[in-house]
Order: sequence, then structure tokens, then C-alpha cells
Amino acid sequence: MIKVYYDGKCGLCRREIGHYQKIALPGRFHWVDITEDKQELDKVGLTFDVALRRLHAQDLEDRIHKGVDAFILIWKHLPRWHYLAPLMSLPVIKPIADFAYDHFADWRINRLHAQRCAIEPQAPQS
Repeated sequence: MIKVYYDGKCGLCRREIGHYQKIALPGRFHWVDITEDKQELDKVGLTFDVALRRLHAQDLEDRIHKGVDAFILIWKHLPRWHYLAPLMSLPVIKPIADFAYDHFADWRINRLHAQRCAIEPQAPQS
């Protein structure tokens, strides 16, 4: 079974994974919301901070894929989406997809950090 480690508190992430969950064949994936089940990360040697920064997925041979490679792994095993996986893997497209995803993921994590800092009370300065 393919394990997918995603941020369940991210609205966009949750909607996308929710779509995949609806169309996936039963028993093909194990979906792990890392904000709810951090022990699963320990089993594969991922820290919460690392897992939060990029989508991760573990294939049937226990190899970890991250970012675009994780999406490609997921898409290979989804109805209709399996056509996108080889296209996204093309040498011309993959580096562009990696670049775009990495920039988006960095923006998302910086935004998340800024929101948390705005919510959490600041320590009094002396």
C-alpha cells in the first residue's frame, strides 16, 4: 500500500487529497494526516517540520518520494490521473514542475509560519 503523508490543516492540501481519496481504488493508499498522526513519520524517519514542507509518499518498496515525485507516484495509481504521471516525468517538464512546486511550497510554509506567529502570543520583552 502506498502511504501519503500530507498536511491536513492546509485547506488546499486537504481538498486535493480529499479528491484523490474519492477516486482512488480501495486498498491502494494509506492517507496519513501528519497533523493528526505524527508517530507515522517516526516510522519512516521524517520529522514533522520536514514533512510539513513538502508532500511525501512511500512506495511499495518503502522508498520515500517528496514533492513532485510524490505527486507522480500518487497519480500513477489514480484513475484518469495516471496519464499525467509520465507527462510530468518528462525531462523538459519535470524541472519546471519541481521549480514551481518548490516555490509554491516555500510560499505556503512561510505563510503558515506567519499566521502561527500572528496567533501565538509573543513573550514580553524586557
